[in-house]
Amino acid sequence: MSLRTLVKLYRVAKGRDKVERAWKLVREAARYSHHEPYWEFLKKNFDVRAEDIKDALRFLEENGEVQIKRSIDGKRLYVSTLKDIRENPVRLDRWLGLT
Repeated sequence: MSLRTLVKLYRVAKGRDKVERAWKLVREAARYSHHEPYWEFLKKNFDVRAEDIKDALRFLEENGEVQIKRSIDGKRLYVSTLKDIRENPVRLDRWLGLT
């Protein structure tokens, strides 16, 4: 499924389905996190805005599903978070069922 389609499905989803679709979108976006400059790459190749991915990440953070990395001054580091998701798709504590 294309990244653009996942964005559209995420936008119209409700409830628990929205969380699942946000995860699909974020995991798919994380596959391309090694491309630089990342946001321009998504716009050029998939016609996906940075706000679409950032919104899904913020939604997942609000629901306790993921923690967005922060810089020293408190700014959110979206691409670093996506790279971490790409490299470590399931944390050990979640795999063990501790969370």
